[in-house]
Amino acid sequence: MAGRLGIVAGGGGLPLRLVECCRAAGRDVFVLAIEGAAEPETVRGVPHAWCRIGAAAVGLALLRENNVTELVLAGGIRRPSLFSLRPDWRAAKLFARIGYRALGDDGLLSAVVTELEHEGFRVLGADQLLQTEIAREGALGALRPNRQSEADIEHGLQIARTLGALDIGQAVIVQQGLVLGVEAIEGTDELLRRCASLRREGTGGVLVKIEKPGQEHRADQPTIGLRTVELAAETGLVGIAVEADATIILDRQEVIRAADRAGLFVVGVRRS
Repeated sequence: MAGRLGIVAGGGGLPLRLVECCRAAGRDVFVLAIEGAAEPETVRGVPHAWCRIGAAAVGLALLRENNVTELVLAGGIRRPSLFSLRPDWRAAKLFARIGYRALGDDGLLSAVVTELEHEGFRVLGADQLLQTEIAREGALGALRPNRQSEADIEHGLQIARTLGALDIGQAVIVQQGLVLGVEAIEGTDELLRRCASLRREGTGGVLVKIEKPGQEHRADQPTIGLRTVELAAETGLVGIAVEADATIILDRQEVIRAADRAGLFVVGVRRS
């Protein structure tokens, strides 16, 4: 029988969805909420503790005190500078070994996952708990991409693969063959907001979001939700393409309904 699950919670809707999933399954859960990142709603009514991101020794102690045996990392965390991170002795020991400044986000997350496993925790991917919310190949709703959008998706996949291989980001927005913006440290929501003023006349653009090549699958999985659809509509896009069998779609039915109302397609695609 699985032991108590710990959710290390950052921002966004994924941590709360995991909590809801555990409740529905009767799974015992403890949330370690990261200060400045996790939403208060995530921990409402569930055993939890708050911890700053640089306090690794405190965080590990809290997980052990609450009998956590399995862990899932979920939600966005804006990566601070080493100075503002204020690492305690445990975090400093890890960063000295891996080279905090030299690693991109995926390299850092991979190192954190390895460290947690060395500490005796079994680290799970969010997709292992949310199997029914993984994007499959093909259109989710009533709409499908036209020929121009299909070309933009293919171009976006090429750009996103290059970005991911350099550990920069997961997403890109393409309109009529033009790259309007690529995701970096700001995240997908801010990418969408930034591109709202950059759109061209004519057929709207497409958001393409995929998993980084070689990415540690149990950390930072590509995720979209209702807010993604709302922002895509506000930005004037005509659709969203996500990597099939790799992307989590939060509140799938709500996403489909919202996309259909907004006249947006949402489609699962495969990397070639």
